Amino acid sequence: MQKINFSILNDHFSKNKAFWAELIGSPLKFSLESRIFHSISISLIALACVYVPYNIYAHLYVAAVSTFLIGLFFLQQYYYSRFRGKAHNSALFGLVGVLLLGVNYFSNSGINGSTDLIWPAYLLLVFAISPYRQHIKWLIVYLLCFLILHIIEYYYPSLVKYPFTEGRGQFIDRITAFPIPVVTIYIVIKFMRRSYDKERKATEEKTIAIQTLMSIISHDMRTPLMNVQSYLALLNAGVLEPEDRLVLEKALLKSTNNTMEMLSNLLHWSKSQMEGPNVNLVVVNLFTTLQGTIEMERIHALKKDISLNYYIPHELEVIADVNMLQLVVRNLISNAVKFTPYGGQITTEAEVISDECKITVSDNGKGIPLDKQEKIFSINSEPEYGTDNERGVGLGLALCKEFIERQGGRIRFESNPGVGSRFSIFIKLLIV
Repeated sequence: MQKINFSILNDHFSKNKAFWAELIGSPLKFSLESRIFHSISISLIALACVYVPYNIYAHLYVAAVSTFLIGLFFLQQYYYSRFRGKAHNSALFGLVGVLLLGVNYFSNSGINGSTDLIWPAYLLLVFAISPYRQHIKWLIVYLLCFLILHIIEYYYPSLVKYPFTEGRGQFIDRITAFPIPVVTIYIVIKFMRRSYDKERKATEEKTIAIQTLMSIISHDMRTPLMNVQSYLALLNAGVLEPEDRLVLEKALLKSTNNTMEMLSNLLHWSKSQMEGPNVNLVVVNLFTTLQGTIEMERIHALKKDISLNYYIPHELEVIADVNMLQLVVRNLISNAVKFTPYGGQITTEAEVISDECKITVSDNGKGIPLDKQEKIFSINSEPEYGTDNERGVGLGLALCKEFIERQGGRIRFESNPGVGSRFSIFIKLLIV
């Protein structure tokens, strides 16, 4: 029962995370600054919905109007940025802050009010969503405005209104104003830290990948070429018997096939790293898209007397990048063939789950060792030898994960050593 509850909680958390990601936009389409702006906008709009009625109830009509205008401004900017593809105006954002905070300063107790709490947080927002070259300018503008407002109050104290009474009124004012800078700082720092950690991890993985690639090129791909060279030398010398030639040619063919698979994955991975995200999502018939790919893999499976069956409803239509989807399925089936013994079985099937299409490749092979399962999607995972001594690069599953996530999908797996493995990918389903 406890396990089921945890599963429900995890599923609920994943849905909430996906919903939030949908609101702020994908990293593939929006810059970090834009996604920070979207998060801040949503949070401040929510806060405005609370503060406007509260200010009216507390008879703080100027503050209510200011809060309403800020919320309306953020709603307009968010809508155009997130759904119309028009970037937010950081200059307008900074100037609106100066104007509204200035008005709120004089209408809400001046230096004794809560406006001074919000100034630094708002400036942090300006820094987060504006280009670096503007930061010094905004720093100077906000420092000068802050100083000018306080000087005006010092010489003309009668301009300041005091809507709150001392004691309880001031207490409520500070308590209700405090969440604004706290939420702002939390969002900005969270995005900055997450972006930094992600970039650092990507850099570390690429460094390891480059080292791995150099090792593969210097050893794993050099060895088959040397074998071909040695065979040709023996053939040229005329010292090979016909039966020896057949054995050597069979071994060389197997070695060459493995090398071609290595080279294909290396080229795809290198291209994806150099070109970055380049996804062409279209509506396609799943059966038509995958039939040729699966039939080609069936030929390879027959070499190990493996039965490869597939069950894909002919009417299923999905939203995907055709080349990426075919590469993912090809790699998953190729992996299954590699780690399934002679006479084994592999099944590829597709089904509809909610608004997604689930494509599963299952086998009755040797499975994945428990100590290797955590890193199977990493580019620095240690390659394993197949049931017929086939050797991979270790990039196949990393490519699958990267390419399926670029299409807005995800990949999952279940594996029991000695029993077999099930890899499932989830992609968007066309809903009519």
